Amino acid sequence: MSEPSRLRRDCPALRIPEGTPVVLPAGTAVVVMQALGGSFTVEVLAAGGLFRIAGTDADALGRIPGVAAPAPSKTGNGPLEEEAVWNCLRGCYDPEIPVNIVDLGLVYDLSIRPHRSGGFRVGVKMTLTAPGCGMGPVIAADAQQRIASLPGVAEAEVALVWDPPWSADMMTPEGKRRLGMA
Repeated sequence: MSEPSRLRRDCPALRIPEGTPVVLPAGTAVVVMQALGGSFTVEVLAAGGLFRIAGTDADALGRIPGVAAPAPSKTGNGPLEEEAVWNCLRGCYDPEIPVNIVDLGLVYDLSIRPHRSGGFRVGVKMTLTAPGCGMGPVIAADAQQRIASLPGVAEAEVALVWDPPWSADMMTPEGKRRLGMA
């Protein structure tokens, strides 16, 4: 996907891979490189780099912003299914790679335990493709926010870990296929 556009208004963004917050001015020429998981990766030729724009700022790109869903019940109706958490995590993307964090093999551990106040506590240990990636906290926060929105989740924690170091061997067959490695 390479879709040229001009920003219709000043737009907050994060510089990739550092994760530094910036404001891209209205009229800036951008090319939408990726629109996955509710956010956009744009290339700004004049600024010499890639930037992540949140889905809530889609109007700056001439698109309809994501509509926030009503807050789900935090008590849920029964046990939290592990597959629901995995599916939720499949909506998280590294802004530089068009494959979700599950298929990239970045999620190392997922645990679901009863929470002391009711509902469930979900813990995730994940890594990044490179330890110095400034987008790590952004990706982890996205995963945490998505998990926390699931019915029945009382607490969500996503921890970045570096052991074992990530390698392409950790990718799922689907992830490898999407990147032309299979």
